[in-house]
Amino acid sequence: MASRNIKQMLDLGGRIAVVTGGSRGLGLQIAESLGELGAEVAITARKKIELDEALAYLEKRGVNVTTWVSDLSRKDQIEPLVSGLLERYGKVDILVNNAGTSWGAPAETHPVDAWEKVMALNLTAMFMLSQQIGLRSMIPQKWGRIINNASIAGLIAPDPRIMRAVAYNTSKAGVIGLTRSLAAEWGRHGITVNAICPGFFPSRMTGGVLDDPTTRFVLDGTPTGRLGNDEDLKGIVALMASEAGSHITGQALAVDGGATAI
Repeated sequence: MASRNIKQMLDLGGRIAVVTGGSRGLGLQIAESLGELGAEVAITARKKIELDEALAYLEKRGVNVTTWVSDLSRKDQIEPLVSGLLERYGKVDILVNNAGTSWGAPAETHPVDAWEKVMALNLTAMFMLSQQIGLRSMIPQKWGRIINNASIAGLIAPDPRIMRAVAYNTSKAGVIGLTRSLAAEWGRHGITVNAICPGFFPSRMTGGVLDDPTTRFVLDGTPTGRLGNDEDLKGIVALMASEAGSHITGQALAVDGGATAI
């Protein structure tokens, strides 16, 4: 194989990337990163108005993007989404499973229906979408990148003073298990599967738990002394989605300012 420089290895020109929950927050940041590296990006979300806003934002930054309205918590919407993507693009090279939800409640009173809602989107939909795209695109073409958005809550049990969300925490641990299992099975097909485990990033999901004094408590336990920002996931996504990360699979990397290191 001819030697390539790192710019060539990071280049995603000609790649098709799908980002679920890509209309805002971390998903939008991830979509922007992939688009900046040359990928054509398809973003999915439940709300058309948010997708339209994301479309305008990404197009202003030169990203080639399409939007897809889909509620992935509903199993019957997953196959039509995959069929539509394959009809439009012919393949999917990169899948970022970012869509997720949470539910805050003490474990002893956590509603079972809320538990099932969290698992349906955070874990079951992730498996089904990966399964469909793996079977119908990545395995046949012998190349693929799957990036699952987990959380440091999947690596450690968050301090209950910050959040009490047993279903969310359990689902994210499940995401890491799913990541490792798919990596073990699909490595022979040229597919890498990795998980990103963000710490606290300001977002609609975390906003309710990051009000002072909770913010101060979080920052005191973060060696870098700050929360995640609008650029902090871009580098790891670039690595995991490209040829630069071709020998990295089955990993769960914390992007948390060192919070899980102490």
